[in-house]
Amino acid sequence: MYKNVFITGTPCTGKTTVSEVLSERLGCKLIKINDLAIENDFVLGIDEEKGYKVIDIPRLNDKVSEIISGSDDFIIFEGHLAHLCSGADKVIVLRVRPEILRSRLEGRNYTDAKIRENLEAEAMGVCTAEAYDIYGEDISEIDASDLAVDEIVELLVKVLNRDADFPVGGVDFMDWLINSL
Repeated sequence: MYKNVFITGTPCTGKTTVSEVLSERLGCKLIKINDLAIENDFVLGIDEEKGYKVIDIPRLNDKVSEIISGSDDFIIFEGHLAHLCSGADKVIVLRVRPEILRSRLEGRNYTDAKIRENLEAEAMGVCTAEAYDIYGEDISEIDASDLAVDEIVELLVKVLNRDADFPVGGVDFMDWLINSL
């Protein structure tokens, strides 16, 4: 089984819920990257235009590296910035079709601009591309669009046990982007 797993993806793809269920099932530690950044004062400010926290990624990365090097435990790191940190043995990117993602983002009362930005990021596979730049083939990309939480967790357990792999390129939402222009 992999030791340090990073679960990432666009906001509202199910990362937090799935990670909580998975860590409980496996009896392992779960670190939420956003909480880690806030608790350690890695927030540089708020982007006025888009309304999100600007995080000091190098300092966050240093903290994640410190946690990993100081532990022999199996740890799940969860958050849409997780893949920007180093030290993962496996990165799992959760993906969701933009039309499903839109309703989830609207449910969180995101602004229209923030919704559009996240939908475009999901359609273009931004988290996957960024993760691939750092980790290469050590990534699994899972389309969670039509799956229940328990189904996603089952797939993740198979990935972690090296019984399944979902290589980069298996999920493609570019048609949504092309058709939405």
